Amino acid sequence: MTLQQEIVGSAMQMAVVNLSPGQTVYCEAGKFLFKTTNVTMETRLSGPSNNGGRSQNGGAGGGGGNGGMGGMLRQAMGTAMQVGQRMLAGESLAFQYFSAQGGQGTVGFAGVLPGEMRALELDGTRAWFAEKDAFVAAESTVDFGIAFQGGRTGMSGGEGFILEKFTGYGTVIIAGAGNFIDLDPADFGGRIEVDTGCVVAFEEGIQYGVQRVGGLNRQGVMNAVFGGEGLSLATLEGNGRVILQSLTIESLANALKKAQGGDKQGPTGGLFSTHTG
Repeated sequence: MTLQQEIVGSAMQMAVVNLSPGQTVYCEAGKFLFKTTNVTMETRLSGPSNNGGRSQNGGAGGGGGNGGMGGMLRQAMGTAMQVGQRMLAGESLAFQYFSAQGGQGTVGFAGVLPGEMRALELDGTRAWFAEKDAFVAAESTVDFGIAFQGGRTGMSGGEGFILEKFTGYGTVIIAGAGNFIDLDPADFGGRIEVDTGCVVAFEEGIQYGVQRVGGLNRQGVMNAVFGGEGLSLATLEGNGRVILQSLTIESLANALKKAQGGDKQGPTGGLFSTHTG
């Protein structure tokens, strides 16, 4: 069943979801706004791929291969691994699940920054990857996971080291900062280069990487020190949908500090930034 949802607002959007009886949607802790009284709310450590820590065959200890102490142990270990991954990624440790009882119910969600939201439809053929903290809510038929971008790409990519991964079927709602633009690298010769903080999400099949801004020469140093981009740019290659945002968290934080008289960037920014976190 397709999730009935509407994204409303402009500068700070929210998603209003209409749930049919028995339909379940889950969100990251902290993204919930409101609900009608016939919508139940339950907080769990386990993600939907574990069916909320319950057996697929009639409850804990029920029949089938998942029952008994062995099944309970596997479920507990799976939940512990999920929580451990989310902890390493700096994500919320728990999910909140919402279900409508006795009729249609309504629940509202929002991101944490001023900007847009987007509903992505998964058909089981392609996964979606998103920046850390982009996830807002999804149907219980969508699995949430953590993807660690390995090696040198991840370590130099800043936000790109840890990605959220969505698989399965149904609707997943993401949020970002500023305005969104949808691009396909195939329309631009197969490759685009962007600020690492501008990447919101991309389809499976898009190759994500990080490259140095310029060479180790005079112009490369000028780009890194005075250009405000640091030493690296993200690269996105292939044929598929890419969502970028116009506002980066770093630029928003720097603007707020400057407005409060606490500009930590220094006169040149880049490599000479005095910002310590």
